[in-house]
Amino acid sequence: MTSDATPLPTVQPGSFLTLHYRLAGPAGDVINTFTDKPATLSLGTGELSPAMEQRLLGLAEGTRSTFTLAAGEAFGERNPDMVQWVARKLLNELGDPHEQYQVGDVVQFPTPDGLGSYAGAVQQVRGDGAVLFDFNHPLAGQPVTFEVQIIGVL
Repeated sequence: MTSDATPLPTVQPGSFLTLHYRLAGPAGDVINTFTDKPATLSLGTGELSPAMEQRLLGLAEGTRSTFTLAAGEAFGERNPDMVQWVARKLLNELGDPHEQYQVGDVVQFPTPDGLGSYAGAVQQVRGDGAVLFDFNHPLAGQPVTFEVQIIGVL
């Protein structure tokens, strides 16, 4: 018996994907799209780390898989130089001068070219208003569980 079924598309470098995914560290989920609408992204554009993109290559449309990435593999090791004090004067210039920062807040900062942004998590707030931010990815230096369900491949 022969089959005329066309093979399902598989993830290739540069593929445009519609997928559900979940990223979790030892403390639990950081991102989980399974309970909401799926994500769309293009491989090779930096939306996922290279280690996570490698896991997706060759997966067929419709596949659901879970991968475990070793500590530091998904988002690199924690870099102590990425924990920095930011003066209140600079925070006022970049955002709302009346903003009250709390430990655990995640704050978006513009990149120097103004075209993008990056996030920092508040670690500490000093009496003079300066804030200690951790600009490391929240899962840097940690093992990561990466669960995916490939919905569509273009």
